[in-house]
Amino acid sequence: MWFTKKPIVGLDIGSSCVKAIQLAPHRGSYRLVQMGIEYLPPETIIEGTIIAHLPIADAINRIFTDYKIKSKYVCTSLSGHSVIVKKITLPYQRGEDINETVRWESEQYIPYAFADVNLDFQLLAENPEANSIDVLLAAVKKEKIAERVDVITMADKKTAIIDVDAFAVLNAYEINYQPSASTTVALLNIGASLLNVTIVNGKDFVFTRHISVGGNHYTDFLQKEFNLSWEDADHLKHGNPVSGVSAEEAAHIIQSVSEIIALEISKTFDFFKTSTNMSTIDRMLVSGGSCHVPNLINLLSQKLNIPAEEFDSFRNISYDPNKFDPEHMRMVSPQMAIAVGLALRTMGD
Repeated sequence: MWFTKKPIVGLDIGSSCVKAIQLAPHRGSYRLVQMGIEYLPPETIIEGTIIAHLPIADAINRIFTDYKIKSKYVCTSLSGHSVIVKKITLPYQRGEDINETVRWESEQYIPYAFADVNLDFQLLAENPEANSIDVLLAAVKKEKIAERVDVITMADKKTAIIDVDAFAVLNAYEINYQPSASTTVALLNIGASLLNVTIVNGKDFVFTRHISVGGNHYTDFLQKEFNLSWEDADHLKHGNPVSGVSAEEAAHIIQSVSEIIALEISKTFDFFKTSTNMSTIDRMLVSGGSCHVPNLINLLSQKLNIPAEEFDSFRNISYDPNKFDPEHMRMVSPQMAIAVGLALRTMGD
């Protein structure tokens, strides 16, 4: 686990920015080697679809050049409705037959032509007495994978691993929070255009769902309400006054969007509880760039009646305070969750 000849860089290509993380093993955990963030022009990526390749490739190159990241091997990830993640139970069996069975059974869970997706799976548990096995299934449309590989290749980098956002956040959670087996936690990653809800019991993946709502909704609403530029509306959603509009004047718009997000999460929790045998969520950890929206985390906690806090991507990952400013690290920590989770991967794992 600790050694690889080719260090991998976790590369999170989001709708609003590109984030890169490089880690190194250190005293039973990890140490931050390098980190970079580059923001993208609006509408470079819309609902997970890359509209303009060049700005992303340029952003990747700037990060690797400015922060002197030498490895060309990256692990990136995908999310959205083109990504299917499902935990399924199959009849117990041994040997190579499982591969064919998973492919056969998975067709009922994938709403696309089988030839149009890449499929992978992981055996979670074998239950011979119940004559069953639990399998975690992941499938992604090939065209979405090709988009990411193309833009990474354009930046003269090599795609070593393609992961799923939900699993990347889960990996970051495991290394930083060392979860108790008795605790059920909702990991909420609120990006610019997508909200991903992943529920884990201890270290075990239980459920995930993508919701088409995110930080851009705040920007859109504020832009229309106050006739602002995209940039000014984006600053305003973080509580900064712009163009004669105060944070207090914007508060009711921000709260209305936060309530929409809370409602979508509540509906997702209700679906989770009715589709599993689990009825309690003990805690929410909120990651993504939108978690800094004023009062969002408090509102989620109040509306859903579940304790909520910002996700700390560097809680158990050390770094040199002379190289990485601690105040800056605290500010960006929640939005680095996916990149950290990707950087934990190794070649061939």
